[in-house]
Amino acid sequence: MDQVIKESLRLLEAREPHVVCTVVRTTGMTPQKAGARQLIRQDGSRVGTLGGGCVEGDVWYYARQILRENSGPMFREYELTADVAERDGLVCGGKMFFFLEPRYPSDEKIALQKARATAAEAGPPIISVTVVRSDRPDVRVGESTNTMPDGRIFGTVRRPDLLTPAIALGKQFSELSAAASLNIEPGTELLVEAIAPAPTLVILGGGHVGKAVYELALKLAFRIVVIDDREEFANPKRFPQATAVVADFSNPFEKVELTANSFVLVATRGHKYDDQATLAAANLNVRYIGLLGSRRKNLLIFKRLLEHGIALDRIKEIHAPVGLDIGALTPAELAVSIVAELVHILRGGTCRPMKMSADDLERELQEDT
Repeated sequence: MDQVIKESLRLLEAREPHVVCTVVRTTGMTPQKAGARQLIRQDGSRVGTLGGGCVEGDVWYYARQILRENSGPMFREYELTADVAERDGLVCGGKMFFFLEPRYPSDEKIALQKARATAAEAGPPIISVTVVRSDRPDVRVGESTNTMPDGRIFGTVRRPDLLTPAIALGKQFSELSAAASLNIEPGTELLVEAIAPAPTLVILGGGHVGKAVYELALKLAFRIVVIDDREEFANPKRFPQATAVVADFSNPFEKVELTANSFVLVATRGHKYDDQATLAAANLNVRYIGLLGSRRKNLLIFKRLLEHGIALDRIKEIHAPVGLDIGALTPAELAVSIVAELVHILRGGTCRPMKMSADDLERELQEDT
């Protein structure tokens, strides 16, 4: 579960005030994007990150001030200038907009946070809408509402002119645990968050590569399921922090709950089993399917998928050969290649080296002299 959501619920139930600081939106290059959170407790300790540096320190200062003065929420804008970048080692050239939300314990706050914690832990996803800026006397900054999967709405944001477009936006990414800002009119801005369980990574094949991917992916936000038809390769001792499932590769997902935010990696011990597992995965509504193996083997499997009625457009969505081209050979190197591609799917980016080009470097250095 998102640690900020979890800790906020714990503090509310313990009747301890705190502040949750959220990145509402960004422009340009910034160290965090919309939805990043940090919780500041009364003693100044923190959970989560906003990107570090003096900007995070400044937000922390104002959060402490809110708690000292028992005051209301705050909206703040920061420009990451060259001076900020030089001082803190941050990426410069962008702007970050933060909402600092004090959470003073109440039964309503606890109910709202319990619903968010439930959605983050086990689903189904909910859409949370918070007013972060308002010039209107009838719309109060800090008002917040949860929209449940069955359409029930509870909270303090009730106006249809606010909720209807916000819910429509949230439904676009409701299973992806994402966030976006929505300007209803000049001076009125909403933070729309889809709160959902962490993405699930299903590794089909508990061999050397599957084990290496599991160990690396544990450091990310994935829930991990490992499936193999051999118990010695799918058990809690081999994969202590994953759900291990023993199943035939022709029907591997019967006992696994998947969503549109699930990732599937096919890395079994042989062509026959890759063939079966990929066919099973191709019929799922998941975010990502990766197939380990050579180009030639993958093409043979794709031909079989066509024979089984899998549409060509669906086959084109399969990442095969899986991973980014870094010249990987060993299981550990292959895991780096594969997990890097998973991060790319989650976060975006170009997958190109971040190294400055020779021309850019020369131009920048000349401008500074």
